Amino acid sequence: MKRLVWLLALVLVAGAGGWYLFSRQAPESPYPGMGGDFTLQSARGPVSLSDFRGKVVVIYFGYTSCPDICPTTLGALAAALKRLSPAEMEQIQPLFISVDPERDTPQKLVDYVHYFHPKMIGLTGSLEQLKEIANRYGAFFRKAEVQGSELGYAVDHSSVIYLVNEQGVLVDMIQHSDSPKVILQHLRGVLAHSR
Repeated sequence: MKRLVWLLALVLVAGAGGWYLFSRQAPESPYPGMGGDFTLQSARGPVSLSDFRGKVVVIYFGYTSCPDICPTTLGALAAALKRLSPAEMEQIQPLFISVDPERDTPQKLVDYVHYFHPKMIGLTGSLEQLKEIANRYGAFFRKAEVQGSELGYAVDHSSVIYLVNEQGVLVDMIQHSDSPKVILQHLRGVLAHSR
């Protein structure tokens, strides 16, 4: 009988330990079915989301010719990033994904993103890749012809900042209209849960 009790206790402890390890490795997302890994092109070559395991990744979909929403949102994000301590910033990787592959080359993206933050990486890919990734993150974009514009067209797009935790799970979304203070609170919230 004692042997059976010990065996049951061992099974329970092993099961609890396994559950703990699994829960630490595969946390549930508050956005089931959304997010996931991707590989796109930067000026230095292919970059995958999985390259940044162990860091909190900040993702924003936009384009360099965007007249207002992108620069405003990226400006607020940059202001929040600048308020982080060096130790906190070490744990964060910002990514800007262009939804205008026709005009935004990887080299053009370098100049654009570094205006906002030196650590930010600009990424692009084929239209098909970008649509598939945007769809998984719940982002939207479409080309819109603009009459009488030198640019020829604009890109209508959603404007959300996505936060992916150190295990590659989408865990938070920040609205483009949020202030640097609110963005900072979101960033620190994810950092606190990633430790």
